[in-house]
Amino acid sequence: MTRPWTDPIVRVRGALWSLMSTAAGLGLAIWLVPGVAADAPWALLVAALAVGVGDALLRPLLQRFARTGVLGALVAGVAAQVTLVWAALTWAPGIRSGSWADVLAVLVLAAVVMAVGHWLVGVQDNVYVLGDLLQRARRQVGVPDPRSGGDLTDDAERPAGLLLVVLDGVARPTLDHAVQAGLAPTLARWLASGSHRVESWWACVPATTPASTLGLLHGTTAQVPAFRWWSREERRMVVSNRPDDAAAVEARASDGRGLLAGGGVAVATMFSGDAEVNLLVTSRASSGLGPGQMFVRFFSSPFVLGRAVVGTVAEALKELYQGWQQAARGVRPRVSRRGWYPVLRAVSNVLLRDLTTSLVAEQLVRGAPAVCVELVDYDEIAHHAGPLRPESLRALEGLDRVLGLWEQVAAASPRRYEIVVVSDHGQSLGATFEQVVGRSLEDEVRRLMASPDPDPGHRRGMRSVAPGSGRRRTGDAETEAWGPANAALHALRPTAGDGAGRMLVGPHADDRSRAGDGTAVPEVAVVGSGNLGMVWFCREPGPLDGADVAARWPALLPGLVANPAVGVVVVREGDDVAAHGAGGTRSLVTGRVDGVDPLAAYGARAAPDLLRVSRLPDAGDVVLLSSVDATGGVHAFEGLVGSHGGLGGAQNEALLVHPAGLVVPGEDRADVDGRRMLVGAEAVHRRLLAWRAELDVRDDARRGSVEP
Repeated sequence: MTRPWTDPIVRVRGALWSLMSTAAGLGLAIWLVPGVAADAPWALLVAALAVGVGDALLRPLLQRFARTGVLGALVAGVAAQVTLVWAALTWAPGIRSGSWADVLAVLVLAAVVMAVGHWLVGVQDNVYVLGDLLQRARRQVGVPDPRSGGDLTDDAERPAGLLLVVLDGVARPTLDHAVQAGLAPTLARWLASGSHRVESWWACVPATTPASTLGLLHGTTAQVPAFRWWSREERRMVVSNRPDDAAAVEARASDGRGLLAGGGVAVATMFSGDAEVNLLVTSRASSGLGPGQMFVRFFSSPFVLGRAVVGTVAEALKELYQGWQQAARGVRPRVSRRGWYPVLRAVSNVLLRDLTTSLVAEQLVRGAPAVCVELVDYDEIAHHAGPLRPESLRALEGLDRVLGLWEQVAAASPRRYEIVVVSDHGQSLGATFEQVVGRSLEDEVRRLMASPDPDPGHRRGMRSVAPGSGRRRTGDAETEAWGPANAALHALRPTAGDGAGRMLVGPHADDRSRAGDGTAVPEVAVVGSGNLGMVWFCREPGPLDGADVAARWPALLPGLVANPAVGVVVVREGDDVAAHGAGGTRSLVTGRVDGVDPLAAYGARAAPDLLRVSRLPDAGDVVLLSSVDATGGVHAFEGLVGSHGGLGGAQNEALLVHPAGLVVPGEDRADVDGRRMLVGAEAVHRRLLAWRAELDVRDDARRGSVEP
């Protein structure tokens, strides 16, 4: 039974903890900065109280100021933090301060101290960011703090809402491993209590983030044959997470009735789902990503932004250490984890995740009818470390904590949120194509095209490269991984203008010559999306059949088929589409097999998946899959040890965790190697739409009035 006096006690206890931790951080920082001094401990408490009160008074004003955009929110928030600390150190009795430089030093050092302190006692930074938001939300809707012994929710009068969380790259088997290892206690609790159920769904080829996200939010994947592709119509390379290209893809796919239409919110996704509010959404980056006041809470909270920056630096150092450890232990297969990647991991997995956590929580408190957010942490680490390596699974532990936090926020929100967790695809392990063959796929294609001999002695031209020592080639996945960071930087631009829609940072920061502006069309374009490869002959007015390719480059197709790292070569043959392997050929239209079925190792979905993707308007003239071994290991056509895009291993077995009351009807499922599951992101989209209708999630319900 709820004891009415305990909730205020818990709130007071939380406020005292916040006051004491702030005072401790200020005290240690003041002790380290020569130009600032405190006469007594009570002076630190007064200064900490002044910072907290000032934050509560300034935030509503900052919200109005930040309507100019995210850049305004950032500037206003940082200025507010500096001003608050300066005022506290200047006017609080018992404290003597020096210059503005001293104040900045105290602010930074206090952030460091508080970050370390919260880490030592197991308190996450994102919990600290949202503490006052949770308290205000609970007071508004009359929900007690769970630590007070009361019930979390009273659902009698609350309208329904939907929170869809997309875990990038998490395969269903990977989630099972994480739950069994105790790394996902929130999800484990949901499943053990019976409140939620977990099942698999089949991520069709191409099993990539842009294809699956477009399918989940807009109900179609027909616009996306790979992560990037050659467009004959535009005579250039299209890269799906460049903001201008993402906007064009969405414009062709959207009918205005996406999953988030009718007042929904998209946060950190590649496409909008026709949401009314878009925050850090790639396809909307060119026009600025969301109202500035949405970001004020994160940017203006005292010490929070500073501690996030400190955590970002620590994450980069941790990545360097973990990469060194892999090399020292001789872990194979592995790839280099230096270069840009430590910076990318740090920004995405700390700074952007904390920001995303805050943005989603605020939308729940506001009462948005449907919210969708994508979390990329695991996918990026698994690409470089391996899907089941310790650091990858630890990333899932962090994502599970975020789910638990959003669960608490949802319980104190004006809506009764149902939480659905879905992944866009999985990942598979394996040495890269270059590590096996000694050349990149592009180099191999060009070598074979230049050879007049239909039996070019492929194996004689190979050199052996140890799976752990091959040089890292920059490719599609590096571009993919930098997408969220580029979206965030676009959000900081005050207005759309010069540079709109470009990749601003990363190894391939947008140079239009790479994208292709039509002035110099290459003879051939070769890309890899994990172990899915595609080849276009760019100067041809239309797609080439296999017979045309064989006539013009007689060594190309036989050389690719003979390559030990290639499992299947798919080409059009008139009205047919044929899959060729080292021991035989299969018609993807009639199913006829001559010799050994080249698709036998890829499962029952291989033929329909490859037939579909090869017939997409922008599909390559030649479509490749890497070979796959008995353990599901594949060979990415890019420099990544964990990959996805094609077939083989766990990359196609995505997960769906949904409330037990929301059912997946049997007629929605299809057979996949003896198991019944949803097939394709379009099928999951239809089920999500049906659940939204079943819950009666609408925009006309009452909204929360908690100030951000």
